[in-house]
Amino acid sequence: MPHPLHHYVNGQRREGGSGRFGDVFDPATGAVTARVPLASSDEVAQAVDAASAAFPDWAATTPPNRARVMFRFRELLERRADDLARIIVSEHGKALSDARGEVARGLEVVEFACGIPHLLKGEHSMNVGRGVDSWTECAPLGVAAGITPFNFPAMVPLWMFPVALACGNTFVLKPSERDPSASLLLAELLRQAGLPDGAFNVVHGDKAAVDALLDEPRVQAVSFVGSTPIAEYVYARGCAAGKRVQALGGAKNHMVVLPDADLDGAVSALLGAGYGSAGERCMAISVAVCVGEATADALVERLAPKVAALRIGPGCEDPEMGPLVTAAHRDKVRGHVDAGVAEGATLVVDGRACAVEGHDGGFFLGGCLFDRVTPSMRLYREEIFGPVLCVVRVPDLESALELVNGHEYGNGTAVFTRDGGAAREFAHRVQAGMVGINVPIPVPMAFHSFGGWKRSLFGPLHVHGPDGVRFYTRLKTITARWPEGERRAEFVMPTMG
Repeated sequence: MPHPLHHYVNGQRREGGSGRFGDVFDPATGAVTARVPLASSDEVAQAVDAASAAFPDWAATTPPNRARVMFRFRELLERRADDLARIIVSEHGKALSDARGEVARGLEVVEFACGIPHLLKGEHSMNVGRGVDSWTECAPLGVAAGITPFNFPAMVPLWMFPVALACGNTFVLKPSERDPSASLLLAELLRQAGLPDGAFNVVHGDKAAVDALLDEPRVQAVSFVGSTPIAEYVYARGCAAGKRVQALGGAKNHMVVLPDADLDGAVSALLGAGYGSAGERCMAISVAVCVGEATADALVERLAPKVAALRIGPGCEDPEMGPLVTAAHRDKVRGHVDAGVAEGATLVVDGRACAVEGHDGGFFLGGCLFDRVTPSMRLYREEIFGPVLCVVRVPDLESALELVNGHEYGNGTAVFTRDGGAAREFAHRVQAGMVGINVPIPVPMAFHSFGGWKRSLFGPLHVHGPDGVRFYTRLKTITARWPEGERRAEFVMPTMG
């Protein structure tokens, strides 16, 4: 029987009171394994109540003591990493090794947050004027909120709340209702690490919960990761309510393969970057841009049999590719494949008939490989978010750059080449937030920041790293002079001469 899930507010489990619930599936079997409560606006307000009440004391806690909570949380998270990975597999469907990798990349941000005190130091200037000193402070905002996607139910929240908490904010997390259980384990580990009640809260929900967070005046900042239409909506509504917002949207990541590239290396990179996690990654490579007909012919010839031979199965058995997250999403991706065939692209590998023995109800779709895709096709223009890779042929590097730069998304991109000059030119001119040179998925380490360009990001600041600290703090500049005898009133603009 499906087990009931709960919200987490003020350090305690809260049963759903709205009367609305959503089904959580095991993607490998299609079975409903849990029921998640969908919060009402009143329930969201209760979580914000708790976060608001906890903020003054948590903000007044010294940065080293806040960091010590993060250190303990890091130890607990490392100890329970495998449990967290198995929860991810059970609700998302990705391979167990991939889920472990997700936890590891989230853990890196916790480690970064442990060193936040160093990044909260202000600047000091002595004698900016006669007897006048000036300095800056990095102040926490108050209550921050995170709205996170299904494809990384642990990593993306871990990109947000450790930095926010270490900077002195309190936090309300609204995870994806498709795979919500990972967030509850993270909440429990924070409690065990000594985080005060109310400093971290979890409310599950759908659009009603999202709108409540965006409209709630006590929420000072919202961080979002998801599709571009929703990112744009979150950014517009949140900004209209006076919040600072970082909203990361969709992607159509291109990997450019030049004629001099190590072709076997490029094929291996495409296989993992295009089909890992069934393509349900915002940094997945979904377009292979081959420079020259000979390059394209050779790449497709080598890649096609590997795509057809992908080992597909339940994530708990650690295959190369697991199921998609829901039946509805699988059907949507399959519809993109159907449309690509209708548009005239060449379907070299057709994974639509994929079946996994003993898992007839699972949400499986085999790897699909298209060749001779053109920029006018829907297959090329839209984010598919599934195991579908498109090969586009161009005559030269200049054409490849025009293709990448002409797309509405600019999340990540890569170039494979042995030519340092060509790589340097590509990296300098390409319009994307993250660039790989012979690296197919250039996700920055935690001490750098993650984010795209164009319609892949709404807002000026990226996630985690230095931009994360800037996002979750606001600058205060203090100018001080101590009395030195009687001073007369000054009626002109003060200068510091």
